[in-house]
Amino acid sequence: MSNAIQKSSGNTKIGFTSFMTSTAVQKKVNEIVGGEKGQRFISSIISAVTTNPALKECSNESIFSGALLGESLNLSPSPQLGNYYLVPFNDKDRGKVATFQLGYKGYIQLAIRSGQYKKLNVLAIKEGELIKYDPLNEEIEVKLIEDEEEREKANTVGYYAMFEYTNGFRKSLYWSKAKMEAHAMQYSQGYRAKKGYTFWEKDFDAMAFKTMLRQLISKWGIMSVEMEKAYEGDMAVINEDGSKTYVDNPNNDNVIDMVIEPEETANVSLDDIE
Repeated sequence: MSNAIQKSSGNTKIGFTSFMTSTAVQKKVNEIVGGEKGQRFISSIISAVTTNPALKECSNESIFSGALLGESLNLSPSPQLGNYYLVPFNDKDRGKVATFQLGYKGYIQLAIRSGQYKKLNVLAIKEGELIKYDPLNEEIEVKLIEDEEEREKANTVGYYAMFEYTNGFRKSLYWSKAKMEAHAMQYSQGYRAKKGYTFWEKDFDAMAFKTMLRQLISKWGIMSVEMEKAYEGDMAVINEDGSKTYVDNPNNDNVIDMVIEPEETANVSLDDIE
């Protein structure tokens, strides 16, 4: 990010709308995004911040940088679409900053765009549905509950994800609910605290879906340039020079959550994630 944009905020944080509509920022957006698309980008980010007061406490630069990454991936910041989220994080050195967090629907969108995947699916397995899973041959036998309302109310016992390339190569993965719970406990400090403010607690299934896709695609899938870019930026603060600072355990690629202060997430909703 240019010095002109940094100076636009001065020593005192200005409102995000004023920041985004400043001459320096608009010029930068036009250079990177361009024309009418640039104006749409500005409007969508202002809307996202306006509807989430917690983000207003974050530095303007961190919000802008995270949003630019999302835009470069052609993903929408709308919580209703679930492509990616700008999540507030209380950093002891820099104060409140916005982190970029890819949603599971973002993973799906990027995989579809690569043109390599014939099939891609992730599913919660409900109580009584799992008959057998053979991890050696990656074969699963289930009998899904036919009534959708009844199925929705049933307890989840595990998660299944699979993909098939256009060339016929196929890979699948099944985790029990207990294994997913242990994973969340191990890699999310916020979830271990059990104070009700992490994404895991707000929508466990959505985070589990993301975990399954992340595990499956990063280890066995074809990663397009876009997917690699998204994977590297996931759960990070995007700095002004394009570098990334990971807000939890930076040495573990399985980290899929971060510590978020309760007051910062009071207005972060995952209710619209399916």
